[in-house]
Amino acid sequence: MIHSSAVIEGDVTIGDGCEIGPHCTIHGTVKLGAGNRLIAGVHLSGPLTIGDGNLLFPGSCLGFAPQDVGFPWDKPGAGLEIGSHNTFREGVTIHRGKTDQPTRVGSNTYWMSCSHAGHDCQVGDRCIIGSGSLLAGHVELADRVIMSGNTSLHQFVRVGTGAMLSGHAGSVRDVLPWFTVTTMNYCGSVNVVGLRRNGFTPEQIDTVRWIYRTLCLSRSLPSARVAAVRERAGDPLVDEYLRFIDASKRGLCLRGGRRTGDEA
Repeated sequence: MIHSSAVIEGDVTIGDGCEIGPHCTIHGTVKLGAGNRLIAGVHLSGPLTIGDGNLLFPGSCLGFAPQDVGFPWDKPGAGLEIGSHNTFREGVTIHRGKTDQPTRVGSNTYWMSCSHAGHDCQVGDRCIIGSGSLLAGHVELADRVIMSGNTSLHQFVRVGTGAMLSGHAGSVRDVLPWFTVTTMNYCGSVNVVGLRRNGFTPEQIDTVRWIYRTLCLSRSLPSARVAAVRERAGDPLVDEYLRFIDASKRGLCLRGGRRTGDEA
């Protein structure tokens, strides 16, 4: 079903069961899988590939050029790849890649109103991006990350699986898996609720809490804190954290920010 006011130009492939609502525009090389619904006023620009069963609300703009003054607005770039069963609410913007790889969004994510992902971001599955939240270019989100309203991440920041950012928080450093950022550059707690919901045992939750205490609450030098965690290498959960730490290029978001409450 394609509304008569929709404008479709270029090499566009539309899968079975798609609905293209009033005043939508699609241009460039765009491939839509089956069962996608563009409610109204949705704007898509290729190179863009979208999987099956996505829901796009009015004002969402996917695949347009990076917000880079040196990047021509009409240059195709590396494009944008989106998985299946995602929801993009009103005013969501996600820009295509400018390097040799596309911007990517996984499946079963939920993007609330006016959230944004810049060029070359890599977003995993089942993430929730709150209203007004901003991902600068090259940000990487692992699976099941939760960004509350009006949060922000600096360019090239990595956020581990199950991490959470509280409202109005943000980070210029990498956020470890299942940690919670409670204010700017400040990890104030562990996402215990998320751990429980994802089937972690009490013993595993205690391990994550121990890692948090060792890295965030110790008064020793950061290198000594990491060395203390490394002493328990061989535990699969500890090894996951060590891999994340060893791959960090921006440093870790621990408790270097300004404390605004009594987080524990």
